[in-house]
Amino acid sequence: MSAVLERLDAIDTRPGCEVCEAGGQAAGVPLAQQARLRVEGVSLEYRGERGPIRATHRVGFDVMPSERFVLLGASGCGKSSLLKAVGGFIAPAEGRILVDGRPIDGPGPDRIAVFQEFDQLPPWKTVLENVAFPLIASGSSPRKVALEQAGDWLARVGLADFASAYPHQLSGGMKQRVAIARALAMKPRVLLMDEPFAALDALTRRRMQDELLALWEQERFTLLFVTHSIEEALIVGHRVLVLSPHPGRVRAELNAQGLTPAQRAAQANRIERLLFGDPAAVDAISEPVAAERAAALT
Repeated sequence: MSAVLERLDAIDTRPGCEVCEAGGQAAGVPLAQQARLRVEGVSLEYRGERGPIRATHRVGFDVMPSERFVLLGASGCGKSSLLKAVGGFIAPAEGRILVDGRPIDGPGPDRIAVFQEFDQLPPWKTVLENVAFPLIASGSSPRKVALEQAGDWLARVGLADFASAYPHQLSGGMKQRVAIARALAMKPRVLLMDEPFAALDALTRRRMQDELLALWEQERFTLLFVTHSIEEALIVGHRVLVLSPHPGRVRAELNAQGLTPAQRAAQANRIERLLFGDPAAVDAISEPVAAERAAALT
């Protein structure tokens, strides 16, 4: 009985979320701990020829410290716009975004982004200089210290032997590893990743996912990850927020950690049905919850 009540207490009943599963926080994170990132009822708008176009509508979610949280949805659901808003590049038309309990006001070194484009590294700088550059430019470290820190991060992502190389001499996967090292060297409160592996071939993409998870095991950074791949969302995330398009709304929030292959396949099937608007997908998730609630009350 107590286990059932504990799960029921963990269910998110935020407005707009059709069904949110329990077990959402990363292992070892106390439920009462303050969220590292909080998005409260955020609506985003763009200017259109005929007036404002709403990209997201009152989206809300929490990301706990050291948690890997994924925004998943089809094109037009506003997932990348949400990531840009968290980065401080877009101001919400409604709602607010907080990091460690403080509202954000524009970009800051506490939120660093990695994008899918391979040209995010200045081509005239070596790999080592690329990683050290934000440390030097922000005044976080003197040049000598920054170069030492950059070398340490290159070793962590397996690129120590390429410190003197230039971006054009690297493969796509290697460039993304440099971008990740550069971002983590700044020690951000939240690492933002906008479909960072989308432009890679399937084999390299899978390897990069594994390398990201291995790096997370070492560093335990807080991650907000955007993807349109159901498989990638379930591999990378502790929790997955499913967004519906035009405008983006919270469709469901699902647990993705500790799943067996069979459970992962079942969860992928649920998400696919949710994305394609199958009401039975909500029932498939909510019926067990309703049954447990009824059992808890008897």
